[in-house]
Amino acid sequence: MSYAALLGLLAGALAAWGLAELVIAGGVAARERGRGLALAVSGLAEVVVRLGSEGRAPGTIERRRLLIAGAVGAFVAGAVLAGPFPGAALAAAGPWGVARVLAARREHYRRAVDRGAAAIAVAMADALGAGHSLRGALLEAATGVHGAGGHELRRVAAELSAGARTDDAFEEMRARVRSSRLDTIVAACLVQRRAGGDLARLLRECAGAFGDQDRLEDEVRSATAQARFTGLVVVLLPLGGALLAELAAPGFVTGLWSSFLTAWLVGLALALQVVAGVVIRRLGRVRW
Repeated sequence: MSYAALLGLLAGALAAWGLAELVIAGGVAARERGRGLALAVSGLAEVVVRLGSEGRAPGTIERRRLLIAGAVGAFVAGAVLAGPFPGAALAAAGPWGVARVLAARREHYRRAVDRGAAAIAVAMADALGAGHSLRGALLEAATGVHGAGGHELRRVAAELSAGARTDDAFEEMRARVRSSRLDTIVAACLVQRRAGGDLARLLRECAGAFGDQDRLEDEVRSATAQARFTGLVVVLLPLGGALLAELAAPGFVTGLWSSFLTAWLVGLALALQVVAGVVIRRLGRVRW
């Protein structure tokens, strides 16, 4: 074997070795980037979950990251499914969708606190009946109430242990949750501190009223469930008809966009369907 052949063999081996090193280094870097991206996504998801389970609103930086992630995700989804221009339109609506998700999670937490308000009132009434002061009753009730209501009580108990005034801690909780039932409990406690009275009896009456309201809300939802479902079916019927027409004659939906008149009529119909869905949802909403 000549020296040229040996040099060629050595050069090939070194090239293969260098290529393997590049692939390994690139794989490590890709894994690191993927791990960082996964951590970032999980962090953003945790912010949304924490808002619904603990009522912790995202900070300014977290909110900006959520809005940017919503815009990027909407653009990627729109670009993959329909092209870059629909993707850009969806990207513009992405932050609005994120804001709606945050508002829904906040409303979910408020309803969870509302459902636990009766347990809060009963636990505080029992602690007051056992001889505790209002501050001690709050600390005692925090250990026995579970769910979102118990989380709020434990948060207030932590503030009291850190030296906060009772009135200030109650006001902070009321402003943070914005629950009508919690407002009632806080108002009863603050009035009792200033004017006196049988707070334990008042809290038990509040708990009974909350239970009656829950039963009435369940009856109203049961009575209107069929009407709301019928309205939803009526709204979705045109979409189902279009899907069946597309299955029977492929290209039917695409042909609707071939003419300005038909495209305008379809757009108008879709807008009216959306308005009808929103109106039905608002009419079926139970409010007190």
